Amino acid sequence: MNHKRIQRLCRDEGLRVLKKAKKRSWVGTTVINGARLRAARPNEVWAIDYQFDQTTNFKTLKLLNITDEFTKEALAIDVHRSITSDHTVNVLEAIVAQRRTAPEFLRMDNGTELTATALRDWCRFSESGSVYIEPGSPWENPFIESFNGKLRDELLNVETFESLLEAQVLAEDFRIEYNTYRPHSSLGGLTPFEFTEQWRQNQPGLSQIVDH
Repeated sequence: MNHKRIQRLCRDEGLRVLKKAKKRSWVGTTVINGARLRAARPNEVWAIDYQFDQTTNFKTLKLLNITDEFTKEALAIDVHRSITSDHTVNVLEAIVAQRRTAPEFLRMDNGTELTATALRDWCRFSESGSVYIEPGSPWENPFIESFNGKLRDELLNVETFESLLEAQVLAEDFRIEYNTYRPHSSLGGLTPFEFTEQWRQNQPGLSQIVDH
């Protein structure tokens, strides 16, 4: 018995087979065409994404990565067993408190945590636009994907994590080294911190301070 025979029998008997409706996935609302949005200053566009790894006892590690697309700074590599939309908002709030400004836009995919009410409310209250990439199109979020690749190749695939705390410490070490000591060809051979400081010095009358 196969579906073709069932369809034929139903058709002969005058019956109709109802097809199971596919569940609709929530797609976040984009306020601007992401393909045309290119960061021109610090804090204009922050990119968000998640990665997964595990400790030696096979328990999950989830990483929340946030970068500034203009300066290439790694703003956060937050490591926990699980990360909800509320936790993501708390991490964003901590970055905003440090830098004293919210991003103009957040670029992200349509994952459950990123289309949740908590994050959408945060964007509205912070007056930050949301830029959702098309489902299944990671190339529309190239800067965070590039960062994810470096983090995977140079930390996650190299280190064995015995505990959550060890993963958190090593991830933060990687973030500091990435921002402070690693030159980037896309930044003219400067580190993200050097590039940011040079940009600030070249902006006469700059009122908005970009803190590290």
